[in-house]
Amino acid sequence: MSFTERFTTRAGAYVASRPSYPPAAIDAIFAGLGDPVTLAAADLGAGTGISSRLLAARGSRVFAIEPNAAMRGAAETGSGVSWIDGTAEHTTLADRAVDIVTAFQAWHWVDHPAAVAEARRILRPRGRLAIVYNERDERDPFTAQYGGVVHRHSTDATEQRRANALAQALGIHPARTERVEFRHEQLLDRAGVHARADSSSYLPQSGPSAAALHADIDALLDRLAVTDTIGMHLVTSVVCVDLGDD
Repeated sequence: MSFTERFTTRAGAYVASRPSYPPAAIDAIFAGLGDPVTLAAADLGAGTGISSRLLAARGSRVFAIEPNAAMRGAAETGSGVSWIDGTAEHTTLADRAVDIVTAFQAWHWVDHPAAVAEARRILRPRGRLAIVYNERDERDPFTAQYGGVVHRHSTDATEQRRANALAQALGIHPARTERVEFRHEQLLDRAGVHARADSSSYLPQSGPSAAALHADIDALLDRLAVTDTIGMHLVTSVVCVDLGDD
């Protein structure tokens, strides 16, 4: 299965359970570039549009680049967002079309040299590439225990891929790179915790393996006596690389 197909059967769970990003993370992306209303952004691997809508809410014109038809189909329509069937390596946008290129929770799925070259092509002078990741903050006991369940049932090394991708982003242009982090929390009910697992492409989705995964999640929630909601603690990392006039 290609990377672009991994989420075809998970779009519904993605909509139901994936966390948003804190306002401070969006502030960091726009910092120093002027009034967001005057800016255009290309959001690579836009998924169901969580990040694209946050960028558009600031008044920017956003091109949501997403190769997976199921994910595009599950996206909420929103003002200021134009959806494009494209990839990080081939966005279909014109030269110097945007001021910002973003990749939220997606940089580990792309060919980095090709995606950087495409970002340079479509960015205007003073343009910025922003790589953003939500990761579990396992200083929190529940989040750490959920992480333990994830590690026991992971079917591949996607979490290591994410760590490697973040390290790669820091090396694109170190002299013009800034990394900031923000802590936040996602409140989930029991169904939301299960949907959160179902949205992860590296966890089993069907059969005995999936049943075992969800049994472990239920056991964890039972131990914690969760009857309403529980907080998944997160750290949002934002790596901004100024590529314009390079």
